[in-house]
Amino acid sequence: MNISEAAKLSGLSAKTIRYYESIDLISPPRRAANGYRRYGEADIASLCFLRQARQFGFSIDQCRLLLGLYKNPQRRSAEVHQLVSDKLEEVDAHIRELADTRELLANLVGACANDEDADCVIIDRLAGQKEQA
Repeated sequence: MNISEAAKLSGLSAKTIRYYESIDLISPPRRAANGYRRYGEADIASLCFLRQARQFGFSIDQCRLLLGLYKNPQRRSAEVHQLVSDKLEEVDAHIRELADTRELLANLVGACANDEDADCVIIDRLAGQKEQA
């Protein structure tokens, strides 16, 4: 199948597929006599795997490791478990950071007079100025 068919089946854009090839995340597919890329079922399976891994937030380097494990029948599940556990810790840290950011924003909104006056506590705090008593 050609790249547009591979894109449709994998849920990735043709541009993304070409990018993955350019960074050697996936092997270049066979080429037809006319020079067009020809993708097989194994290629589509790898592309679907990458799409799913990227949706979970894995970086390109993490995807490279996961794809290597996916393709390795001798893999150890402990390796996969460690990669995913590390990602879970990253996600948990990000959630804590977002919760802190949300609290700060809520405090700013709560401190704002929300009126027609030009004085604005939010602007002052973003500018690094302390609230005046």
